[in-house]
Parts: sequence; structure tokens; C-alpha cells
Amino acid sequence: MEKIKNFEEIVNHLKATGYVYQGSEIYGGLQNSWDFGPLGVSLKNNIKQLWWNEFIKKQPNNVGIDSAILMNPNVWKSSGHLGGFADMMVDCKNCQSRFRADKLIEENTSITQLDGKSSEELDEIIKTNNIKCPKCNSNNFTNARAFNLMFKTFIGTLEDSKSSVYLRPETAQGIFVNFANILRTTRKKLPLGIGQIGKSFRNEITPGNFIFRVREFEQMELEFFTHPGEDMKWYQYWVDYCYNFVLKLGIKKENLRIRQHSEDELSFYSKGTSDIEYAYPFTSWGELWGIANRTDYDLKQHQDGSKKSLEYLDPYTNEKFIPYCIEPSVGVERMFLMILCDGYEKEMVNDEERIVLKIHPSIAPIKAAILPLTKKLSDESLKIYHDLMQEFDVEFDESGAIGKRYRRQDMIGTPYCITFDFDSLQDGAVTVRERDTMQQIRIPISELKEYLKTKTKF
Repeated sequence: MEKIKNFEEIVNHLKATGYVYQGSEIYGGLQNSWDFGPLGVSLKNNIKQLWWNEFIKKQPNNVGIDSAILMNPNVWKSSGHLGGFADMMVDCKNCQSRFRADKLIEENTSITQLDGKSSEELDEIIKTNNIKCPKCNSNNFTNARAFNLMFKTFIGTLEDSKSSVYLRPETAQGIFVNFANILRTTRKKLPLGIGQIGKSFRNEITPGNFIFRVREFEQMELEFFTHPGEDMKWYQYWVDYCYNFVLKLGIKKENLRIRQHSEDELSFYSKGTSDIEYAYPFTSWGELWGIANRTDYDLKQHQDGSKKSLEYLDPYTNEKFIPYCIEPSVGVERMFLMILCDGYEKEMVNDEERIVLKIHPSIAPIKAAILPLTKKLSDESLKIYHDLMQEFDVEFDESGAIGKRYRRQDMIGTPYCITFDFDSLQDGAVTVRERDTMQQIRIPISELKEYLKTKTKF
């Protein structure tokens, strides 16, 4: 595991270069609210498009949907979110600060297996280990209490219980309630994957670590339905597939691990759950991607709650059954943060410091920068820029010394710089500089498009 990069330095770099801004900044901001700038939104879109290509478009068994954020409240009753989607919180009686009990324990002890612990068990751990308030050093806490994490709002003109709805805390339930619709309209057979990318909202009491834990976030989720008996085979397939997807992005292997949940961590309905974890600079390991075998729990819950059949009729055996479901789920922001933390490097080049974001070319916000050696060559260089921009995200920069322009592109993660010089007028070629190695090659202008297509493939 590579350690340790300065997380505050990385965050400041992302703010300064236009990847991420403080939300509502001119009004003093809003706690844990972030906006994505020109580079940030481009990287996010590239991540989402790549996930869609690799998990939906290139998978013959998979299809995509886009379900509503606001759903019938009975959806959340059946899924268990209304009754059980909560964090256990404790308050410091001395300074009135509020904390998640599990995070307080994890940060002050070596205990990490806390899923499913009752409030009494959490209280006992806090008391036995004499855990103190991080704000005032007191050890006088309230008993742990459950706080529901869903944002509540209202439909219509009256704010009463009959008009209450919730912002979805996950995208998965929109897939489960559309399972019968997708079977009917696509005529797909098992195994069948249904994926979507969309916003989710959780009223996190203690969000933090920049964009790692936020109240408004995007998920890329796949629900993969299969025959009972074939579920563990597919579960392992998706664990391996997701892990290899991250490795293919160029993430350092020593910063990744697969952690399989122990028996006492598993949800009561799960046959197996694994987390792909990354060594974020602010923690030892943080969850990036969760892959769970959810068995037939979700479809059964919605079948019972809606009184509508969600059974699958096997066309070969005429058997009816509720399919099992494998769920690989990853947050866009967590993947975004991993990519930038892993790619942020400081190097010494000719006794000068070089800051570089080593982002995989397939998802880099800017694929290439077109740089005329001098402003006298701008007109000819602009012809290349206008031609390339039809197919690639490119940038044109004519200001400053060529070395400084290289450094600017390194800082934002541009993998290729294309320099048009005086020789280009004669030989019809340009110099292409590669970001990570800083090596330069001469390429005919007529071959630039094919070169960039090849080099920016995933």
C-alpha cells in the first residue's frame, strides 16, 4: 500500500485547477456541498460513459434504465428503508457535538466489525474503551440512537403525511420495481443484468473527507439476476470483473484490495459480500465498490408489498421462481476521488518540481493540447485544433513559454501535447509529447486522429 500523499494538498490542487469547487461558495458555501468544474464534470462524464460501455453496452446479458428519483413511499416501506435505514448516533453531553457511533469506535479502537451491532452493544464498547469526544475530550455520551438517513419532502400543496415522499437513498430500488416491465418489454432471459447511473441522497450526519462521503452523490449500480444455484458463480464473476476494471484504469495494485465480509458482517439476506477497497490518503482503507449476493430478498419484498408477481417463468423448464440477484454498486465520486488521488504525483525534472495527474487517457478530461511554438504559428495550429475537436476533447494554448505550457497540461492530466513548430510548415508533421514519460515523437498531421484513437482507448 502506497503511503502517504498529502490529502489536503490534493484537494487544494483540484480546487485550484477547476476540478471541484465549494458549493454555493459566494454565499459562504453549504456544508459538504461540492460543485464540479469544467475539468471535473468532464472526468465524471467520462467515468460514467466508460462504466456504461463496459457494464451495459458490451455485456450481451445487460440492459439499462433511468428510474425516477421520487417514488411511491411504499417502495421504501417494502425495501426496509423506512424502518431500518439509519445510522446509530451519539451526542456528547458536554459540547453537544454529534457523532456516528461506529465511526467514533473505529477511529479510537482497533474494532472494525460493527455492522448489525445493537445500540446497547455500541454503548458498551464506547464505555469499556473509555472513548472520548474528539471535540472536547469528554467521555460523557448519550446512548446510541437511530437516525433515518432519507431526505423527506412533500408532493402537492399540503405538507402532511399523505403527501410525504422521499429522495431515493439508492438507485437499486428503481431497478427492482421495474423488473417485470423489463422482462416483458425486452423479452430477455436469465441471466439478466439491469444497470443505471443516477443521483442518490442520504442525510449523512457526519459527512466528510471532501467528496468521499456526501449527502448528494451519483451511483453506478448493476442488479444481475440469475437462477438460484448459479448465483455464487456470478457473484465471483462480478467481483473479479469489477476489480480488473479498476486495475485497467491504471490504479496501482498495491493501493487496492478485495475484502470479503465475515459471517458476522453479512446482512441476514446475503450469501456473500465483498468490498473493493482503496488506500485513500485520509484513511488506511476506504470502500470503493461493493459487490453483494442479495439472493431473492429484494424481489420477494416488493412482491409481498405490491401484491404483484415478480416471478420468472423459465421458458425451458416452465418453472416459476424468484431470481437471485448479484449487486455491484460503486459511487461516481469515490471512483473520481480514487483516480485523482492515485494519479497525483510530484516529481523533480531538471531540478524543478513537476506536478502531474497521471489519469488513464481514456477518461482524461482533455485528451490533447494543441500548442503553437509561437503565436506566429497560431493560425495553422488552430486548423488542427478545429479538426481534432470534432472527435476529441482538446484544448488550444498559445500563451507563455512552451515548457510552462507543458507543465500546465501536466497539472490537469492531459496525456498528450501536440506542438506545431516552424518545421511543421515544411514537413506537415508535429511533435507529440507524452505526459507520463515526457518522451517526444514526430507524427504526420494526417495521422494524428488515428494516433489519438489508439492511445486513448480503454
